[in-house]
Parts: sequence; C-alpha cells; structure tokens
Amino acid sequence: MLIKRYEGKLKRYILRISNCRTDEAEDILQEVFIKVYEHINAFDQRQPFSSWIYRITRNEVISNHRKLRARAEGHAEMIREDIVQALASELDIKMELQKKETREAILKVLDSMDVKYREVLVLKYLEEKDYKEMSFILKKPMGTIATLLNRAKKRFREQAKEMGVELTHI
Repeated sequence: MLIKRYEGKLKRYILRISNCRTDEAEDILQEVFIKVYEHINAFDQRQPFSSWIYRITRNEVISNHRKLRARAEGHAEMIREDIVQALASELDIKMELQKKETREAILKVLDSMDVKYREVLVLKYLEEKDYKEMSFILKKPMGTIATLLNRAKKRFREQAKEMGVELTHI
C-alpha cells in the first residue's frame, strides 16, 4: 500500500532534486522502500508520514550522490511533464506556445541552480510542501527554510537574467 501511494511522488522528487537517470532514480527508490520497511517502527507518529518518507528519500539521494558523481541529465524529463500539466489550461495555440517556452525557460534555469536552492523550490512549488514539512525533510529550522526559499527565488531570477531567459510572464 505504501509503495502504491508514494512510488510516483517519490520518484518524481528524486528526479527533480538530483541529476540522475530514471533507472538510477528507481534504484534509489527501491532503497528508500527497503529503509522504510526496516525502520517503520522508528517512525514518530507525531510527524506526518509523508515528511518522514521524504526525509528518507532525500537522505538516499544524498547517499547516492556521494557514491556517484552527479550527471547533467535526468530529472528534467519528469519536471517537464509536471510543469506542462500545471501550466496548460487553455487550448489556444498561441498560449500553448508561450507556455512551452516558459516551461523550457524554467527548466533551463532550474537545472543550472545549486542543489540547495533547487531542492527548496522543488519541495515548495512542485511537491507543494509547507514550511513545517520542508523543515522536517531538510532537517533545518523553519526560519532557515524561509531564508533558503527567499534566496532561492532571488537566485532563480538572477540566474534567469544571467542566462538571458525571459520570464516576465511568470
């Protein structure tokens, strides 16, 4: 039941915060579910289960990153699908073209960002986590999360400008 409920979400999260291929993400995800099974009795029921499993997932991504060098491929494919679904609301061809350009611009900037900033942006805007959950997942105080998020948004705008990416309609 846990696998069925969290497999897709966690796989997208892994792909979004790392530079790994889909098959590597699936390997990481398998390790996550093994850890969840092994440590389910250690789960603190005062915390949301989703935050706990996201923290385990994040830790596995970090462990995997330490084992292998990060590659410049992987997570953009899954982000594209999510962003398209979130942004596509009308059938107007002109609007669709603009959305496609926006999606590509967002991906370009997001892919170039430092992982600490990309991670908070992904958790907040793509995974729709609140500050408390982000704090638990990242093992940082909520004030630090707020600061990181503000810096990430500022860095996103700066990075977009440096890269010559036009994001005025976002």
